[in-house]
Amino acid sequence: MIRIFLLRHGETTWNVEGRYQGQEDTPLSEKGIAQGKAAAKALKDIPLDRIIASPLSRAVDTANFTAALHHMPVITDERLTEISHGRWEGVYADAIKKAYPKEFALWHEAPHKVQMPGGEALRDVEKRAASALSDYVTQCNRKTILLCAHDAVNKVILCHILGLPLSSFWQFKQDNACINCIEYDKKRWRLVTMNHTAHLGFLVSGTDQKGL
Repeated sequence: MIRIFLLRHGETTWNVEGRYQGQEDTPLSEKGIAQGKAAAKALKDIPLDRIIASPLSRAVDTANFTAALHHMPVITDERLTEISHGRWEGVYADAIKKAYPKEFALWHEAPHKVQMPGGEALRDVEKRAASALSDYVTQCNRKTILLCAHDAVNKVILCHILGLPLSSFWQFKQDNACINCIEYDKKRWRLVTMNHTAHLGFLVSGTDQKGL
């Protein structure tokens, strides 16, 4: 069996501003730093064998708070990088809606049908995330690992392990610094905990960050 704690990175300034981030390397906000520390405190008594993060600094920095308490390094895996929003990256949601009305509406209604202009589709993210999960199952048998990734990546992973189509993408919520727990045992995945935020208290996100 393998147990995975799947963490979303803490809040960034672009989350608050309503800009699409994608693969832009945006830093944590002050609140995001506090969220990362709160998540680390929640995970401090869980024996971890490996800590893996997306190479984007907001994920690495969030993971580092937990790594410091466990005296472990953070390993990066490019397959956990957030979806590429292409030409939408760095742009405010309202401006994207105006410039790409059909694509923007489709992204919120049928996200599995959207190819980001100059970027990725959800199926691209699923392909690389599924490859990562397959490797972890092989390499980390009988181990507990922490993965720190992103909103879209986490939602795609949840769809994948539950055997749900990518059209179910918006049926999942992933608050900043939320903790999910998934396990692989006897050749099947199971979801143990999803979008756990009790450790955040007043630091929990109160905004709807669809696709940011």
